[in-house]
Amino acid sequence: MIMRKIFKLLILFVMVVSAGFGYFAYSPLTLPTTPFEFALKQGSSLKSMAREMQKAGLLEQDLPFVWMARLLGKSGQLKAGNYVLDQPVTRLKLLQIITKGEVSQAHMSVIEGWTFKQLREALNTNQDIKHDTVALSDEEILQRIGAKETHPEGLFFPDTYYFAAGSSDLRIFKRSYETMQKHLQEAWLARDSDLPLQTPYQALILASIVEKETGSPGDRAMIAGVFTNRLRKGMLLQTDPTVIYGMGDQFDGNLRRRDLHADTAYNTYKRAGLTPTPIALPGVASLQAALHPAQTDALYFVARGDGSSQFSDSLTKHNRAVNQYQK
Repeated sequence: MIMRKIFKLLILFVMVVSAGFGYFAYSPLTLPTTPFEFALKQGSSLKSMAREMQKAGLLEQDLPFVWMARLLGKSGQLKAGNYVLDQPVTRLKLLQIITKGEVSQAHMSVIEGWTFKQLREALNTNQDIKHDTVALSDEEILQRIGAKETHPEGLFFPDTYYFAAGSSDLRIFKRSYETMQKHLQEAWLARDSDLPLQTPYQALILASIVEKETGSPGDRAMIAGVFTNRLRKGMLLQTDPTVIYGMGDQFDGNLRRRDLHADTAYNTYKRAGLTPTPIALPGVASLQAALHPAQTDALYFVARGDGSSQFSDSLTKHNRAVNQYQK
């Protein structure tokens, strides 16, 4: 008698769970916007993806969706790419979409070290993008995306961006800007103590200089260490990429001695401290180097000719290295 009751309760429990699962899996989701776009990056975990969709307003809760995917054995089958939902779908259909890879494959790569001018040119020539900014000034673009800065250089994060064909370039600018703000703030909060930097924007400036000076990734932290030491001592940074940036379209590919003596706001051979703005788009590695520079006594470096640099802690040693590698 007791066993029969337990069996009936068990059947009832299974029916309730099945009904609840069916309702959860087959009830349509409300789209926050139409169309709703989201990107699933290579290597993204199911948890992180579900959390991002919850933040975007597509999922009310992330964990039930994760449990459903695991129950159905789909958690390891996610396909990277850009997805677009034109109409409401069920949670089960959403899971099928991202495991089958039903993506909208328009994308664009923004490269570390690009200038804002290069970024605009790349967007303007991309045929998958709606060009809403062609007639806008740099300042107007910043206003349209809600940026508080007045100069665009360095504010956009280098990455590969997936988007629905026909998306506005303003949307890509905004995503890239917000991504850079996120990385910059996270890096700033975790920075080393006693750096000669007062604001996250100064860190962005230094990171952009490190980005342009780094030929070999293994030298990045040391290059940041040299510039940090120079800032602490009040020495001129004396870095060629800033001079080139200040020359703008006048730079013809050759940096001459007279260029180093021409006074511009970006000539770090003439003016002390950091440049007024970044000079390029720095990636995560350069942000990390600027805020976690190598602990070194080096004050100079010179290119060896193979992409790497020779570092020196005195002018005598530096001159010797210049004679060895440059003359």
